[in-house]
Amino acid sequence: MSSKIVAIVGRPNVGKSTLFNRLIEQRKAIVDSTAGVTRDRNYGKGEWNGVEFSVIDTGGYVVNSDDIFEAEINKQVHLAIDEADVILFVVDVESGTTDLDDAIAAILRRSSKDVVVVVNKVDNNARIIDAQEFYGLGLGEIYCVSSMTGSGTGEMLDQVVKSFENIEEDDEDLELPHLSVVGRPNVGKSSFINALIGEERNIVTDVAGTTRDSIHTRYNKYGHDFMIVDTAGLRKKAKVNEDLEFYSVLRSVRTIENSDVCLLLIDATRGVEAQDVAIFNLIVRNKKGVVVLVNKWDLIDKDTHTTKKMTEEIKERLAPFVDVPILFISALTKQRVHRALETAITVYENRKRRIKTSELNEVLLESIERYGPPSVKGKYIKIKYVTQLPSQTPAFALFANLPQYIKEPYRRYIENQIRDNFNFTGVPIQVYFRQK
Repeated sequence: MSSKIVAIVGRPNVGKSTLFNRLIEQRKAIVDSTAGVTRDRNYGKGEWNGVEFSVIDTGGYVVNSDDIFEAEINKQVHLAIDEADVILFVVDVESGTTDLDDAIAAILRRSSKDVVVVVNKVDNNARIIDAQEFYGLGLGEIYCVSSMTGSGTGEMLDQVVKSFENIEEDDEDLELPHLSVVGRPNVGKSSFINALIGEERNIVTDVAGTTRDSIHTRYNKYGHDFMIVDTAGLRKKAKVNEDLEFYSVLRSVRTIENSDVCLLLIDATRGVEAQDVAIFNLIVRNKKGVVVLVNKWDLIDKDTHTTKKMTEEIKERLAPFVDVPILFISALTKQRVHRALETAITVYENRKRRIKTSELNEVLLESIERYGPPSVKGKYIKIKYVTQLPSQTPAFALFANLPQYIKEPYRRYIENQIRDNFNFTGVPIQVYFRQK
């Protein structure tokens, strides 16, 4: 199922970032009483009643202010509206309807997107009465919330999830495996795809950021049939300073979320950089399969230890998830390009792997007997049963008498035992401890 994107828009200082933090259940966005603190977009994951979605917090929409960022903020709000599936339009009950609210409402009425009007700072009955004036915006039902305390957000999220039901899947090839090629700008993503499909399908230049949009190509050769997607390069937010590039990053994020396996290209001449690690973490957070491809390997002076040394450096940077295939390729000379493809298909199969409950228990209960969870406060933890959950990505539940006392190091031990005995290379797996 395609990932859904929710954009939070509104004029400055109405509490968009506070609402964003509440939806993703983290303190990620900067919250300040000064208007205009959020100048770029924050991106996070939200979940409600089992439905996952992405949340984008935009800068406050302003008109004719003395803020030099005004034009950029407004462009990015428009782009967020364009790309999002559902818009949360946040207004402030304390100040009532303003000219800016009317201006944003006019844009939203033209957008043909599902809009949820969120009246913020409603924390008593008197303010519920005051909020009724926002029906005058002409955007339908209003939802009174307090981003600070969380009151009213449940009804609002019910409506968001309901709006998702009206969105049709726009991808006619949903049943095919989806592989995406991701990485920083100018690492050779388009060259890799051109080498793979044997034609100049995607534009290649020395200028970083040539690919502005996600380009889908169907690959149907040598017994394989899948969609492969070339994305725009993901770079640090501080460098995302033009509207087209913001749009590209947004599409790249969506592409990762809608992929089965991501091929992360790294520039061999530059090594693993912070942004490579950030993209890798984004892939893992979305529970996607991943293959790391070190491109431009033909440009490196090598000896017998170069490959081993660089593999160790990459794993050190990507830790703790190191059960990842790492291939050294050259899109220019086509070195190992098809092997990269075969590896990605293997990771796709690993991601769909189901282990019989009897097999799991036979292997893991022996490992648990050999090294059980440490006792806590004199209480002994006993794990009696293991099963793979019926989820789209590999997840396992272990049933114990005192699951609340099992700590992270033991969870990692169980994950390692699963990886040592069953092939989940390149795939993030989840391990849960539950009350038996």
